[in-house]
Amino acid sequence: MLIGILQTGHVPDALIGEVGDYSGMFERLLAGHDFIFRTWNVVDGEFPENAEDAQGWLITGSRHGAYEDHDWIAPLENLIREIAASGRPLVGICFGHQIIAQAMGGKVEKFRGGWSVGRQVYDFGDTELALNAWHQDQVVDLPEGAQVIAESDFCRNAAMVIGSNILTVQPHPEFDADMVRGLIEHRSGTVPPDLVSAARATLQKPTDNAEFAARMAAFLQKGAK
Repeated sequence: MLIGILQTGHVPDALIGEVGDYSGMFERLLAGHDFIFRTWNVVDGEFPENAEDAQGWLITGSRHGAYEDHDWIAPLENLIREIAASGRPLVGICFGHQIIAQAMGGKVEKFRGGWSVGRQVYDFGDTELALNAWHQDQVVDLPEGAQVIAESDFCRNAAMVIGSNILTVQPHPEFDADMVRGLIEHRSGTVPPDLVSAARATLQKPTDNAEFAARMAAFLQKGAK
């Protein structure tokens, strides 16, 4: 099954050699599930011709805001709506979660409660999963028909499904301790020091990345066209 990765940002230059880019993180996360991958760097203006260029789709995280004025945002929103209408499975992570919500009629804004960084625990109803987060923006209004499937005390709309073919999540199942440590070192300038310290203290604690990866893979495979 071909998964199209829509890459909406790049890992800081100082970390590329150590952790790779976002697309590579997802390829490692979803290894062993019989997927093949192709990446389009939409952040650099590189887009597929249409929703049929892959059997399933994944939108990565980004340092950009979904509400910002970039020339690639509107085409990405159009593509999201095309994929949604096609019935092909679509998964969005962090910025991907937010841009899908916005494209489908929801609202994203810089959260008044501030940042969420490092290991966080989310209630998925059937279980709690610990995943790494790195965001200030949040989905504050859901698109019509969206169903929240996970939340935390800090993030009310932490994961959602729209219809039968869209799954999104605010935290980063692709982030391991090395990536969070790198972000602390290279992208934590606007994060309050107490949150940085708290995130650093959780680096050695386990996360449920593999469990969420299995859920992502099952969702993508179930919706394959």
